[in-house]
Amino acid sequence: MKTRFNTFDIICGVAELQKLVGWRVNQIYDVDNKTYLFRMTGTGAVEKVTLLIESGTRFHTTRFEWPKNMAPSGFSMKLRKHLKNKRLEKIQQLGGDRIVDFQFGTGDAAYHVILELYDRGNLILTDYELTTLYILRPHTEGENLRFAMREKYPVERAKQATEELQPEAVAELLEKAKNGDYLRQVLMPNLDCGPAVIEHVLLSHGLDNRVITKESPSETPGEEEKPEKAGKKKKGRNQPKLEQKPFDMINDLPTLQQAVKSVQDLIAEGNSGKTKGYIIQVKEEKPTETGNVEYFFRNIEFHPYLFAQFKEFENAQFETFMEAVDEFYSTQESQKIDMKTLHQEREALKKLSNVKNDHAKRLEELTKVQDVDRKKAELITSNQSLVDNAIRAVQSAIASQLSWPDIHELVKEAQANGDAVASSIKQLKLETNHISLMLSDPYENEEDNETPEVTVVDVDLALSAWANARRYYDMKRSAAQKEKKTVDASQKALKSAERKTQQTLKEVRTISNIVKARKVFWFEKFYWFISSENYLVIGGRDAQQNELIVKRYMRPKDIYVHAEIQGASSVIIQNPTGEEIPPKTLLEAGSMAISYSVAWDAKVVTNSYWVNSDQVSKTAPTGEYLATGSFMIRGKKNFLPSCHLTMGLSLLFKLEDSFIERHLGERKVRSLDDDSNEQDLKEPEVTQEHDLLSDEDDSEGNPIANVSEPSSNTDTSAFPNTEVKIEHDTGRITVRANSLNGENDENEEKVNVIDKLLSKKPADEETTIILAGPSRKKQVSAKKTKEDKARAAKQEAAKQEAASQADTEPKNPSQVKRGQKGKLKKMKLKYKDQDDEEREIRMMILKSSGKEKSQTSNEKVVEKNVAIKEDATKPVKNSAPKNAAVELEDVDEVPTGGDVDLLNSLTGQPHEGDELLFAIPVVAPYQALQNYKFKVKLTPGTGKRGKAAKLALNIFAKEKSCNTREKDLLKSIKEESLARNIPGKVKLSAPQLQKYHK
Repeated sequence: MKTRFNTFDIICGVAELQKLVGWRVNQIYDVDNKTYLFRMTGTGAVEKVTLLIESGTRFHTTRFEWPKNMAPSGFSMKLRKHLKNKRLEKIQQLGGDRIVDFQFGTGDAAYHVILELYDRGNLILTDYELTTLYILRPHTEGENLRFAMREKYPVERAKQATEELQPEAVAELLEKAKNGDYLRQVLMPNLDCGPAVIEHVLLSHGLDNRVITKESPSETPGEEEKPEKAGKKKKGRNQPKLEQKPFDMINDLPTLQQAVKSVQDLIAEGNSGKTKGYIIQVKEEKPTETGNVEYFFRNIEFHPYLFAQFKEFENAQFETFMEAVDEFYSTQESQKIDMKTLHQEREALKKLSNVKNDHAKRLEELTKVQDVDRKKAELITSNQSLVDNAIRAVQSAIASQLSWPDIHELVKEAQANGDAVASSIKQLKLETNHISLMLSDPYENEEDNETPEVTVVDVDLALSAWANARRYYDMKRSAAQKEKKTVDASQKALKSAERKTQQTLKEVRTISNIVKARKVFWFEKFYWFISSENYLVIGGRDAQQNELIVKRYMRPKDIYVHAEIQGASSVIIQNPTGEEIPPKTLLEAGSMAISYSVAWDAKVVTNSYWVNSDQVSKTAPTGEYLATGSFMIRGKKNFLPSCHLTMGLSLLFKLEDSFIERHLGERKVRSLDDDSNEQDLKEPEVTQEHDLLSDEDDSEGNPIANVSEPSSNTDTSAFPNTEVKIEHDTGRITVRANSLNGENDENEEKVNVIDKLLSKKPADEETTIILAGPSRKKQVSAKKTKEDKARAAKQEAAKQEAASQADTEPKNPSQVKRGQKGKLKKMKLKYKDQDDEEREIRMMILKSSGKEKSQTSNEKVVEKNVAIKEDATKPVKNSAPKNAAVELEDVDEVPTGGDVDLLNSLTGQPHEGDELLFAIPVVAPYQALQNYKFKVKLTPGTGKRGKAAKLALNIFAKEKSCNTREKDLLKSIKEESLARNIPGKVKLSAPQLQKYHK
């Protein structure tokens, strides 16, 4: 199967794309790390074309909607930076090589995108001097040639186009050729057209499979073997060995010269840009339930010309070569699915055919046994006297107490004497009390003069001839009854096999349709789940993804969540509405952050915290460097309460658009008015909100939490509004009732503002560096985890102790700057009666921090030593822009705040009658899955992820409430996608789990 462009394809493709010269680049996207889409706009406002470029494989215009990465890669951003709104000035092939140069812009503002279509391929962005600005695959060739950034691209390295071969040059090539070379091997390096064109012209001129021979074939009988070995390298296109002929220099040379000229004509036609497109297809027979023959056409190759070697194949014709290439690659995935379905259908029908053949074979054997038994019984009856005489003769010999060898000798002597009875004995089987007689039909001897057919019949010595005949008739009747039972059973078995086969065919086609309809959403590459209040929560799998979600996906109103432990994932709660995130979603996101950390393997319960998106930055402190996946947290961290390491595995179903309305409101922010039965839960909910929003570390300032009790509107004097203020750092509780006196209210408000300001430290004083830590790909034993944790704790304690000692050491007076000693003495006298509280109030009024600055700097030094190490594997390949707002230029590639419509189309509670398109496995905190139809609980354990995923799928399929459509969707889920998001080694919990283990 053809997978990439050859030289002739490049010639035709470059010629056809000349119509895009003068068009401007509107936008650039990346499908994957090798494939890029250039959206081009023409002179008219409506004219738009998408140019697809894949490194090492292809380039063509496309009319299909390709799935674009939600976040552009570094290469894509670099292309956008230099090529956006640039005009495409030139498309050319470098020499005769498989390298295409796209030039955007002119003069010093020109940029080149160089596409290599050989070997592993490459894509290089260069400036007007061909200096590499970005390269997809840096590498070196030899000792001196480097393909890397800031290196000049070696254009002269490309293979130069060969000149047109003259008749004399063709003859000279043949003279230089080695004995036994194929003719096409000689022409390939000297004609820049690719193997398909050479094979076409040789076949058209009757020169296919010609072999160069320096001597006559009669003198060199072994020469025929060499081309055969060389021909094995070509995949299935060589004709049989018998058709290989030696090349005749006298008669075949003029024909070869004409063939070479036709190659030049084909290249000229390709350069004209008027070639059509052809997809070569193979007809595959498709099995059907009714038995009718259907055919499926499988694409195998694409060409700009219908070559002679493909005349016998089925083909699809297109107006242009670009259309044919686009159709070939766009339908490649669906054809793979169709071929897989076809193979599975063939296997199912093959099994049915084997069952039918087996039953037919058994019936044939039973019928044959009946015929043989009937014939033996008839022969015994026809030769009754002979059989009786043979039985009596052997019985008399046994009665005479002769030994078995003596009886054998006696029979042989009788046979030698011509005794008729002894001659009929074939073998004595005295150990089983049987003898074998050679019997023939005596009535056939009278009618025909031919030699009668002799049949060997075993006769029981304990029975007479009639009794032996009856025994064979009984065996025949028994075989007939067995045949009847077999026929009855086979009909049932065949019906069962046919029913099973039809069911298999139906399942295979259903799964095939589901796989085709399955759309991979942008967030599935991360850890993800949908909270119980319909917020999308995503987390990074490694340092690169942590960097990606913070820089690309975190919006101004989003929340950043992280665990207070080493090796944790960065978690983002996407907030499309911009309203305050409910406490329950925060708690679920915190549970996710802890579970996707080393806490899962170590089975350690820890805390997590959340901050606003504007508190997370990539700006490192002075003199420090933040590596990939490392961030700086500035300001207050809002700590969440500790939670258990409990995750859940469940399924989300994609609804058809018309059924989405039935499921609106399944995941929403629940208030106390939603359900009257939840009144007894009011106090716990208030307490929980209190803990989530106000809990902080002891070393940090705590916000004041206000809990207001609603008062009656009818009598404000009897029941005034009461405000309770709780300060968590001091434990002071202030109760204030609203007064009718406005002045008192204003005075109290001022006092409260001052108290609040005094109880808080400035937010910018608190800084934390989140560093990327070691990889957590491999499972770590609990013992090793404990040792690492103890070692890290010792190091942490030592650093903090050293920092505290540095703070407590008295300052050396000699360190005071010159001229400052007198000033300090005067200040001390002036403010000797001022206490700390009065000083802080004065500084607050003056909007000054005084000596707090020095304290802040000391705190920063200590805080910098606190490192929260995240999960990391390898460095980020593509650099990302610092401002995520760049992405807002293009709506197509940025999720609009979690895409609420998309989330609403996914449900975990399918209703009867819903049209479900496909199922998506999801791993989430167990409290977020309480209302889902299918769910199992996951806790840290020793079980493998794949085994747990397989068991969970088995549990879901065997539930009584699982209908047929849901079972079909479950079968289409791959185990690797189910186990992908499970944190580590797990213990699976579900009702009646024991029966699924059996």
